[in-house]
Amino acid sequence: MAMPLRQTIRVGTYLFEQKLRRREKFPLIVELEPLYACNLKCEGCGKIQHPAGVLRQRMPVAQAVGAVLESGAPMVSIAGGEPLMHPQIDEIVTQLVARRKYVFLCTNALLLRKKMDRFTPSRYFAFAVHIDGLRERHDESVAQEGVFDEAVAAIREAKERGFRVTTNSTFFNTDTPQTVVEVLNYLNDDLRVDEMMISPAYAYEKAPDQEHFLGVEQTRELFRKAFADGNRRRWRLNHSPLFLDFLEGKVDFPCTAWAIPNYSLFGWQRPCYLMSDGYVSTYRELVEETDWNSYGRGKDPRCANCMAHCGYEPTAVLATMGSLKESLRAARETVTGSGS
Repeated sequence: MAMPLRQTIRVGTYLFEQKLRRREKFPLIVELEPLYACNLKCEGCGKIQHPAGVLRQRMPVAQAVGAVLESGAPMVSIAGGEPLMHPQIDEIVTQLVARRKYVFLCTNALLLRKKMDRFTPSRYFAFAVHIDGLRERHDESVAQEGVFDEAVAAIREAKERGFRVTTNSTFFNTDTPQTVVEVLNYLNDDLRVDEMMISPAYAYEKAPDQEHFLGVEQTRELFRKAFADGNRRRWRLNHSPLFLDFLEGKVDFPCTAWAIPNYSLFGWQRPCYLMSDGYVSTYRELVEETDWNSYGRGKDPRCANCMAHCGYEPTAVLATMGSLKESLRAARETVTGSGS
């Protein structure tokens, strides 16, 4: 299953407008990082490696909202760090929702039950909770016991209170098709979250653990086997069908990182949130002054094993919109909830 129908129509309209304007590069979703501080020390993340002075900084509300509006993107993913540690995170969300931006607040959920009263359910808003496995695997990945149980409790309460809840699961070379199936079955069938996102772990250069990132062929084999036996049709995966094909190795795409740009305390990050080759102050500068032809598999060695959502999901979306067959396929799966 891809995005909800209303959101699909909104994004489709936006893409059509970009085509009419003959814009070659434009954002689909902004990765907004209003802080780097976090209350966990996950093995696969390098965000908290910043100096203490940077970790104490919090992006002003006007700056955060202004960056999204400047980009023109219809969707926003608020990450970090842990965004619920930002004292004005609810105001950032409220202002973006008021402007009819689809907002996903990414969280490890440790603070979610304490902060939930500050938010209001809306079709434009969802909590996106990180779940990287069942209890033992998840708690190991975040290096703290009890996090899985708290996240599950927070998801259940958020659903009961009328919030949309999605999940984001990152998989490493320590995962097997069975561990992927187990966690996605649990999220889909037991917790019944609204949608799920999946991602192969990228070799983030500042991450404490550098041994367990997936290569391209490992990724393809892992998801090909996990998607077998009708699983892909059952799961409520928040991805385009072509991106799931990409994960299985049925198709290949170039990277279009400009479509999911990152805006943080330092500005617009070049070329994506996983690699840091400098920052610029506007999205226009990011698009026009970055040598995009220098990035991607076969061009930059840092990209060799990357199959991350931020680079390849937008390529899949654009390929879908450029094909009548794939557009009909995506529309059918949005309505029916099938995923193959």
